[in-house]
Amino acid sequence: MPPQSDPQDPLAPLSPRLPSPLQEVHDERFARRGLRLLLKRDDLIHPALPGNKWRKLAPNLRSVAETSQRRLLTFGGAYSNHLRATAAAGRLLGLRTIGVVRGDELAERPLNHSLARCAQDGMLLHFVTRADYRRRADPAFHEELRARFGACAVVPEGGSNAAAVRGCALLGEELRGRTDVAAVACGTGGTLAGMAAGLSAGQHGLGVAVLKGGFLPGEVARLQRETFGGPRGDWWLEERFHGGGYAKVSAELSDFAADFAERHELPALDEIYVAKLLFALTRLAAEGVFPRGSTVTAVVTGRRQPGDL
Repeated sequence: MPPQSDPQDPLAPLSPRLPSPLQEVHDERFARRGLRLLLKRDDLIHPALPGNKWRKLAPNLRSVAETSQRRLLTFGGAYSNHLRATAAAGRLLGLRTIGVVRGDELAERPLNHSLARCAQDGMLLHFVTRADYRRRADPAFHEELRARFGACAVVPEGGSNAAAVRGCALLGEELRGRTDVAAVACGTGGTLAGMAAGLSAGQHGLGVAVLKGGFLPGEVARLQRETFGGPRGDWWLEERFHGGGYAKVSAELSDFAADFAERHELPALDEIYVAKLLFALTRLAAEGVFPRGSTVTAVVTGRRQPGDL
């Protein structure tokens, strides 16, 4: 059944399927430890903006839609799901989108499948050096970009800001009373910051870092301060399973992803985020991190698209 929406809502074309389904999977690697494994199927929220991309972008897009602004600028890497989701949203809402991409344009020609999809959806791609990309949160850099492209609303990398964190708090609320541990893959930390805030007392939020650097704990704490004025919820980060960095996918991880999808009759797993999350949870279960009798929920934040790594 398609999502129902108010045709007068400026975000009607992005009408979501909420709450997203909660699916139990019977996996011996968890069962032998006395654990239940659930999948929060956020990948089914919207075909063009699955999972946390919808939860984080929708509040930002609503803010833009309620103004006269028709141009949106944001940031991402060469395989950014956030850029792809923003481009798709721009196409559906009639907004012009600009993607500031980390890396040399010549190195990205021909465009990889992810950036090609952005371009097909009408996004103007602006490649910058890695040095300039490090200025992505600098208001002075935003003004330089506005001088080049005209007046535009700016959404941060990954869509992670206070509006996005509040949107992701609804994810935690949907899991109240349903799980002991709610786990999500983390790139910029916004989903974990919001989800943890929405959980009930006694529930635990777990973030699995998909890139290295050790900055995520500080980022999650910063986002919660900016959004709620201080820490919210009980959460922790596991940073051992990034596999060497963002979009780094080993043969072991690919084999795990294919096996997990086959044994549980799931669509091919997104290997940049979701497979790393499930791989981490499987290892943590084997290590005895979760007390026997616990229910562990993995948030499926997206699905593999044709041409993905």
